[in-house]
Amino acid sequence: MFASGVLTISIIIPTLNEAENIESVVSELPVSTIDEVIVVDGGSEDETVSLAAKAGCRVFTSPERGRANQLNLGAGKSLGNVLLFFHADTYISSETLENLRELFEDDEWVIGGGFKRRFDSPSHWLGATCRLADWRGKAFGWFLGDQGIFVRREEFERLGGFDQKMKVGEDLDFSVRMSASGKTQIVGPPVLSSARRFSRTGPLRQTVSDFRTGWGIVKRARRKNRK
Repeated sequence: MFASGVLTISIIIPTLNEAENIESVVSELPVSTIDEVIVVDGGSEDETVSLAAKAGCRVFTSPERGRANQLNLGAGKSLGNVLLFFHADTYISSETLENLRELFEDDEWVIGGGFKRRFDSPSHWLGATCRLADWRGKAFGWFLGDQGIFVRREEFERLGGFDQKMKVGEDLDFSVRMSASGKTQIVGPPVLSSARRFSRTGPLRQTVSDFRTGWGIVKRARRKNRK
């Protein structure tokens, strides 16, 4: 267990067949700034689990696939009083994590937030969407999983965690509910996230699809907050 009263950060990463990325992502994490890394696997058929364990992570296997199930399980197993939910194909710098730690140490009113994000792509379109996401996070406190989402443990538990009924969009749903609950903050410098999910349909078409799906999720999350 970590010392009582000390700010402790647990990083929770859901995985499914991430052998290509998980070891390098974890190895880049600055161990002096975080307190534990938890990987929750959804039934990988590659070497994700063994590579995560080799990299020093606490590794668990979720009985059910789905990011919401995996993230909630990881939160339940974690020991930190700040939870950082992160993707297995996103890189974060020591400076960004130091800024996160300072944020929580300096402002007791902040309950959570997310990071600025850039993609590992030369696409001008994706660059523009990242700048829009920066504005969205600052103005509304809405974040996606590939940005990283952080929250104080007590607030995560009060909100009931991620909605396990949702197959997609559990990240946006949670951040909308979180932002309605208290003060959130966007933190930089940006994390670097893989643009691989845009390769199949193209950046423009995928972004339009994401926007349509996301707006429905936002409306649903707002209805939850009114109950």
